[in-house]
Amino acid sequence: MDDGNQTLVIEFFFMGLTDHFQHQVVLFVIFLLVYLATFLGNLGMITLIWIDSRLHTPMYFFLSHLSFVDVCSSSVISPKMLTDIFVEKKVISFFGCAAQLCFFGQFVVTECFLLASMAYDRYIAICKPLLYTLIMSQQVCVQLVVGPYTMGLISAITHTTSAFRLPYCGPQIINHFFCDLLPVLSLACADTKVNKFLLFILAGALGVLSGMIILISYIYIIVAILKIHSADGRRKAFSTCSSHLTAVSILYGTLFFIYVRPTSGFSLDINKVVSVFYTAVIPMLNPLIYSLRNKEVKDSFRRTFERKTFLMRR
Repeated sequence: MDDGNQTLVIEFFFMGLTDHFQHQVVLFVIFLLVYLATFLGNLGMITLIWIDSRLHTPMYFFLSHLSFVDVCSSSVISPKMLTDIFVEKKVISFFGCAAQLCFFGQFVVTECFLLASMAYDRYIAICKPLLYTLIMSQQVCVQLVVGPYTMGLISAITHTTSAFRLPYCGPQIINHFFCDLLPVLSLACADTKVNKFLLFILAGALGVLSGMIILISYIYIIVAILKIHSADGRRKAFSTCSSHLTAVSILYGTLFFIYVRPTSGFSLDINKVVSVFYTAVIPMLNPLIYSLRNKEVKDSFRRTFERKTFLMRR
């Protein structure tokens, strides 16, 4: 295309999920309830871990950061999505789109590596219990949290800068409800093969790296559990990992479906539906998974509730 005929894009428009008013009302109510549950559930988990000294352990230190990341990732997408549902022109500025893409990408990658850190923590707790407090020192725990944030930042900056250095001269309509990388790239007035290849390689490498940490950790964990002679001992050992395994399976299954499969089978409409799950539902599920399937969290919540009730009756 001749550069003299190009008109640079300064804003984008989201296509959204539906144009039917009845569907919009239903979606608004559902997404509002999901966002409130996500925000309050994860904030409640952070508060519970902070006020209960019995939860001041490495596992819950990682869990508090996982809850923080879930709140942030959901807040990057959901408020804008909710305000856009009833608006005819769902507009976002060029730099606003870049910021949304960058922040969301940062939190998604951070969550993957936080789950890897949690898997390593479970490996040390089950396979080397006598050395647990020595190995999982405060310094190590901080490093295992800073690492995921760093990996997320590097990935987000790489994809955002490579995507928004491309020329965008129209059309301006993003077939999505937020600025995800592939729908944005589909609007570029240039060849995006390098960007898509970079996405496939980098997302695959980060996914495989964090996934391999989790997989290797759980191979050692399973071997250690099988060596436990009593059935009750095996059950207790596995129960400490069940919540984490559930969270890993849900998140990784969704992300690999969207970002790592070949682009030849890519469908924006299918990805839009799947994206609803990992942008809105998964951040809500994590506090439920770790509270309903975790005896320590349930006991902590019960103690906190009973203490509050006792103080109110005095």
